[in-house]
Amino acid sequence: MGDNNTWVGVVPTQRHTMSYRVIIVEVLITVFLCINLLQIATFLKKELFRTTMRYILFANTLLSDSLFLILTNIVLILVYFRIVIDMWLCLIIYIGWSLYTFVTQVTLTAMTLERYVAICMPLRHGELCTTRNSLHCILIIHSISSIPLSVFLSIFFASATQNAYTQRILCTVEILILHSWQQHLRSAINQLYFLIICSIIVFCYVNIMKVAKVASGENQTSTKKGLQTVALHGFQLMLCLISLWSPFIEAAFPQNNFILLMNVKFFNYIVFILTPRCLSPLIYGLRDEKFFLAVKSIVCFSLEKKKSSFSFV
Repeated sequence: MGDNNTWVGVVPTQRHTMSYRVIIVEVLITVFLCINLLQIATFLKKELFRTTMRYILFANTLLSDSLFLILTNIVLILVYFRIVIDMWLCLIIYIGWSLYTFVTQVTLTAMTLERYVAICMPLRHGELCTTRNSLHCILIIHSISSIPLSVFLSIFFASATQNAYTQRILCTVEILILHSWQQHLRSAINQLYFLIICSIIVFCYVNIMKVAKVASGENQTSTKKGLQTVALHGFQLMLCLISLWSPFIEAAFPQNNFILLMNVKFFNYIVFILTPRCLSPLIYGLRDEKFFLAVKSIVCFSLEKKKSSFSFV
């Protein structure tokens, strides 16, 4: 999000502009978190959702996105108000940040594979996509997502001095980058994930498209809807994966041009971090008829309950 000299020499007008931007981000994050919490509550309330793989994976995405938004918001506030914290606390924030950066992307890939199995292998869908397998899948997702984090933590613990953990610093995403070659390693890992995930998305989309061409009647409608879902997942994943390249995009701009750098950071944060996190509720929560009706019933019930409580006052 920034470095220790980010705010040095900032004129009041620039600081005022950044204040508005922080307010915009806070409003957006609050709205997204409220939507996510409403849908998580809906998931927990219905047994059908708690026992169906795609809804379990969807809930995992909502939870991952919510935790990620909270952590990014903490870092944003710390940097904006120049609040220094202990290195060990910053490491904890980084662990959550790094893990949930990848959890969402890997979960979306798993959801795409679930749609592939449902449409291209319908006879095996019930066998493969059980509740127990869903929980195993979530464990695998977190394991795969923790690989980049484990690599960078190992390098940091091997390189950092003992005094480093007690230092008070301005917490940024780049705290574990102690050597220039770590940037290249991070780039290589991100590109590997990008290649694997893109390959899976393309594979699923092509095969679902083949089934859509030969399907008829009700099956064709269901297949086309699945095709649209995979395409939307592909778009969402593209935004998420581009966010992995944000540090390199920002590094390409002059670091001494504060206004330009802040504009780039703000654009990257809104488009590549916040936007993909708000698409999950729209893609699965509102497009899925059963889930949408469940959310609608909860909202209507809450409004009626509030209305009746006011009538007794």
